[in-house]
Amino acid sequence: MYEQIKAFINPKKNEDLAQAHQYQRQHLPTLWLLGKTGAGKSSLVQALTSRSEVEVGNGFQPCTKTASVYDFPNDKPIFRFLDTRGLAEVDYDPSDDIKHFLNQAQDRQGKWESHQAAHALVVVIKLEEVEQSALINALKVIKNTKQIEQITVVLTAVKQVENGERSRLAAFHQTILKDVWGAQVETVEVDFELNDGTVYNLEGLVDVLSKQLPIVGMMLEDKEHASVEVANFDRLENEVLWYAGSASASDLIPAVGLVSVPAIQAKMLHALAQQYGVVWNKRAFAELSATLGSSFGIQYGLKLGARQLTKMIPVYGQTVGSVTAAAMSFATTYGLGRAACYYFYHKSRDETVSTEAMQTVYKEALMKGKKVGSNVSEGDNE
Repeated sequence: MYEQIKAFINPKKNEDLAQAHQYQRQHLPTLWLLGKTGAGKSSLVQALTSRSEVEVGNGFQPCTKTASVYDFPNDKPIFRFLDTRGLAEVDYDPSDDIKHFLNQAQDRQGKWESHQAAHALVVVIKLEEVEQSALINALKVIKNTKQIEQITVVLTAVKQVENGERSRLAAFHQTILKDVWGAQVETVEVDFELNDGTVYNLEGLVDVLSKQLPIVGMMLEDKEHASVEVANFDRLENEVLWYAGSASASDLIPAVGLVSVPAIQAKMLHALAQQYGVVWNKRAFAELSATLGSSFGIQYGLKLGARQLTKMIPVYGQTVGSVTAAAMSFATTYGLGRAACYYFYHKSRDETVSTEAMQTVYKEALMKGKKVGSNVSEGDNE
């Protein structure tokens, strides 16, 4: 027990963590942007990331002959954009892009094993562009693979068209897409080109994307800060999500989670304490643990061990067991990170932190993390 406490206070280098971080980056939740050049794909990325046109342009790196990827944030990425640039080509073949989108990796026997992360296929169409034959052809091929079930349609530049014509064009695009996909597709109308520099219906865009990829909503939702403490956490939430994603990824790697999950959480607590200017030592660790309740440590250890034992069950453990463990590791890491930020904020101001308040913060964050964690981990193992 003493060695575990010491590891949480002063985490050391762990080779398993590098493996977990690498696995996470290889299987990031992905927004595949499919659309003609000029449809507004880069503008969509700018709007969601608050990055400049130059940053976005330089951020995309080729991954196939016809597509590029952009990891966001770049240093500790939480999700990825996949931008297809070859739709205007007559002989465009989306098979390589589909394979990359599904994050397929080759196993030791040379067979292709799918490690699909939670993904969303986003079709981007400029409202007044009625000629979409290249896009339609690509969607037909994608549909026939039967590997992607749902699409989200983003109609752009809608404010550049008069209201009556806007409704007619929106209905036209919805009809041709429904004919291809065979089901009603969810559509959102946006405009990235307003004269005042704002984005029309950005909130609606984030809301629609979040239905397929909840982590997008967690990162990008427009939050009205109820307090300075919440605003401080919002500044650090992406970092907490990155650690949570790494913890989740490590549980999908055989025989790694039992050691790596606590190590990742220890690294997170150490880093967060530094962000708030709090000295991270045995006393601070004991106080943080105490505010979470006397049973927290025992339950944490028992549940972590149980999840790892479940993963050892043949077949079931490598599928359902791993997914369940990964989802809970994501949720507990996010919950612990949120509670730690609450504690560190008040500690930095020499304010008392009540056990009741800490447990409420942790439980609320845990529930929020479970929703995102299940989405990410289930996709990773499909």
